[in-house]
Amino acid sequence: MTMRARHRFVGSPRLGALLASGLLAALAAGCGPRDADQPIIPSTPLRAVDTPPPDYPAEIGCDQIGGKVVLQLTVGPEGKPTKATVLTSSKTQALDDAAVKGVQRWRFEAATRNGKPVATDIQVPVTFHPPADRPAHCGPA
Repeated sequence: MTMRARHRFVGSPRLGALLASGLLAALAAGCGPRDADQPIIPSTPLRAVDTPPPDYPAEIGCDQIGGKVVLQLTVGPEGKPTKATVLTSSKTQALDDAAVKGVQRWRFEAATRNGKPVATDIQVPVTFHPPADRPAHCGPA
């Protein structure tokens, strides 16, 4: 009895509709049949080119605060960040702001699909450590 139920589900119109919609989505994304003379162009992943660490905010240097910020970063087809959103805050606004500002300087080699550069979303952790030496203007600890 259980076996028959499984077989009926596999052949159900509902599953057929799901498979058909998946096929249509693949065709729309350019994953469908291609002309025989059209070369296969493999996709390439996003590649970091220049990602210097963001600057530690001077205004909190005396407080010796560190923290980790996790950003959602959208890298456009030109290889430049187009959007940076804080996913996980360091709980220090100055660090969160410094992370967002710092990643705007980053440069990437854009991911490609069918030989064309495409926008890509990535999650980026940014860790800040307080300065090793307490800034002179802070006075004694």
